Amino acid sequence: MRPCPRTARHKSSKTLRASPLEEKVVMMSRSDQSAELKLVVTNTLIVRDIQSSVAFYRDVLGATVLREGEPTFLRLGNVWLTINVGGGPTDDKSEVVASPPRDPNVLSIFLNLRVTDIRRYYDLWVSCGAKFITEPKVHATELRCYMRDPDGYLIEVGQTTMTADPLALYT
Repeated sequence: MRPCPRTARHKSSKTLRASPLEEKVVMMSRSDQSAELKLVVTNTLIVRDIQSSVAFYRDVLGATVLREGEPTFLRLGNVWLTINVGGGPTDDKSEVVASPPRDPNVLSIFLNLRVTDIRRYYDLWVSCGAKFITEPKVHATELRCYMRDPDGYLIEVGQTTMTADPLALYT
């Protein structure tokens, strides 16, 4: 698969400040008042083949590989993805088996990519090999379409029509 051009990534110049309630929760949850708590949220996708999933997220959608192996870590926009193979129970989740989706038509989780220009992203990602279910369609408050990754995970691509800036709700 040929590499696709990467989309520009910009850091926001806005400084976000926690609300007084959020600050109080952080203060109450600290055992050492001098240490700041930090949190990163990742989405873990259990896949059949790490290499083909990484190739899709890297080469088609433009994700950055942060760490290779089992698991592999990627950054896609402002989301961190953990890609790993399935496996049996572990000592800390003795009843749980991790496996890729068995039926791509039964939805339990999906990624939602919010974009500034859905037609341009659609055309770019199709040219890079993405398989979409439909072209972008008009809905009440957004334009949207869906594609699948190699394991059948559903990925929604949407552009809001509620604000002049399609990403204003998310920044």
